Amino acid sequence: MNPAEVRARLAGLGVRATKGLGQHFLVDERVAHRHVEFADIEARDIVLEIGPGLGVLTGPLLRKAAKVVAVEKDRRLARALTTLGPNLQVVEGDALKVSLPSFDKVVSNLPYRISSPITFRLLDLPFGRAVLMYQEEFARRLVAHRGDADYSRLSVKAYVRAHTEIVERVPRSAFWPQPRVDSAIVLLEPRPPPFAVDEWGVFDAVVDATFAHRRKAIENSLRLSWRRLSSSEAVLERTLATAPYLRRRPEELTPEQFGELADAISGGKG
Repeated sequence: MNPAEVRARLAGLGVRATKGLGQHFLVDERVAHRHVEFADIEARDIVLEIGPGLGVLTGPLLRKAAKVVAVEKDRRLARALTTLGPNLQVVEGDALKVSLPSFDKVVSNLPYRISSPITFRLLDLPFGRAVLMYQEEFARRLVAHRGDADYSRLSVKAYVRAHTEIVERVPRSAFWPQPRVDSAIVLLEPRPPPFAVDEWGVFDAVVDATFAHRRKAIENSLRLSWRRLSSSEAVLERTLATAPYLRRRPEELTPEQFGELADAISGGKG
């Protein structure tokens, strides 16, 4: 498929690519083939695809999987997809809101604007493997480790939920309309957390609070977010008296150290 073919198919459906929805259609079928191959799909697998668009991934997925569940927000695109095969179930709606059936694997070229919320929605569900296309900058933050320039709250919160790996970088020329940035295909394999934490809600709140003010010392960032962490500022202050790593900045801590900090906070909550 080339850009002219994409434009013609969209025009025939009365659809215009919408930047606000992050719609960039993959036109390089070689990339699509490799994207599907990274998922290692077996004949019995049920595969979830989010944002299938014109179906450049959907067709190859249907040839490999027992069933493909495609979630498409655009009503006209959703209707066009229904002709692709009997083992395709099209769910029309917002992937952040619709009920998702059970599935074994996820293969998607994600709309850029929902990359973070849909990734963490998926990681709260049981499945074996996901192969997802992101903006390259987002992908680098997703897989980063302490010491990397891209290390962020996204890195920490993804680490405790899954093994992540960039398996291919994809140039912007592989899409139409061409985005301003390159993309990357990321392999995610869910796993149990590699360390124990008393309250994962507190862990996420601590990570969010500290990276929201990443140029500040951790103790100052926690004070600014006391409402998420404690019943009062006074109670938080008593907790901080014995909490570790307070003089450091968030990019200096490993996920395990964030776990120690979160346990100190949750243990001192009033």
